[in-house]
Amino acid sequence: MTDTNTQLTSTINNDNTLTLALKNIDMPTPQADEVVVRIEAAPLNPSDLGVLFSAADMSTAKQTGTDHNPVITANVPSQFMSSLEKRVGKAVPVGNEGAGTVVAAGSSPAAQALMGKTVAVIGGGTYRQYLCTKVQSCLELKEGTTAKEGASSFVNPLTALTMVETMRAEGHKAIIHAAAASNLGQMLNRICIADGVDLINIVRKPEQETLLRNMGAKYVVNSSSDTFIDDLTAAIIETGATISFDPIGGGQLTSDILNCMEVAAARDMKEHSLYGSDTFKQAYIYGALDRGPITLNRNFGFAWAVSGFLLFNALGKLGTETVMKMRKRVADEITTTFASNYTHEVTLAEVLKLESIAAYSKQATGEKFLVKPHA
Repeated sequence: MTDTNTQLTSTINNDNTLTLALKNIDMPTPQADEVVVRIEAAPLNPSDLGVLFSAADMSTAKQTGTDHNPVITANVPSQFMSSLEKRVGKAVPVGNEGAGTVVAAGSSPAAQALMGKTVAVIGGGTYRQYLCTKVQSCLELKEGTTAKEGASSFVNPLTALTMVETMRAEGHKAIIHAAAASNLGQMLNRICIADGVDLINIVRKPEQETLLRNMGAKYVVNSSSDTFIDDLTAAIIETGATISFDPIGGGQLTSDILNCMEVAAARDMKEHSLYGSDTFKQAYIYGALDRGPITLNRNFGFAWAVSGFLLFNALGKLGTETVMKMRKRVADEITTTFASNYTHEVTLAEVLKLESIAAYSKQATGEKFLVKPHA
């Protein structure tokens, strides 16, 4: 333990600007059921960008400060300021999850049991050197697991597992997943293979098709192909998929998926109905890679829903026992089923460099950044 502690913060200012900066903060002292974790690795997930950039127009971003302590400022369009009122003037810590070593522990037996252990943590503010967090927010990693291997133990793994559990709870039998070559998509593919669940993977590039097929994926369709609609419909007919998860959000992909589901369902109808088939079709949006409008061309009857899908809300519906089993599975399989591949490693200061921002803000499939707070 040292006396220095640095965290990355995001602040919305009264003058319609965003400021991203590194701040020196006090070293934390844990309460009875808390531990202090030396954060050694933290992923940069798409969900982190929402906290990091908020509603700022990052095309206006400017960098000042020094190489070791850069400061980023950007304009926030005035029409968004009213919705950000609660954030104005507050230096919000960034980073949803990470992993590292427990270097101090409170007096409770549960906290003391984690002393010296490598743990994954969730709950916010992980883009810092030392984080004080509740024991319940920690996942003890198996002996020999590194912080880098365990850094992405929550957001992507639990999201993928929750998708499968949601499918089961809602009575569906197969899943459609868009942007399926992502780290999360690869995890979901491995889960579905292991659990015997049919999964239709939607990708955009031939090399992504190859990647997933080499990983054992049976159903892979390319949305940029001239035969996409026919290929997707054929896969739905074969699997009976009636639930989809899409991190893109905007555009007409959701509409295409629902229409293909309806075509597949209508094959079993005895006679035409103005209201379409009675097969319920559920489309979930869990990201915002495209912030444009969702276009629905309603040729899919009336038995359908398009809903937002947020991990913590979905976990709340599953119950404590199910969630604890999911967490244990993640810890047991973090280097196999739930392994993450990082293409870039950056320091806290490098997160605030314009060239880094330009790269990770693309949210490109196949590229994932890892933040190393002590590098």
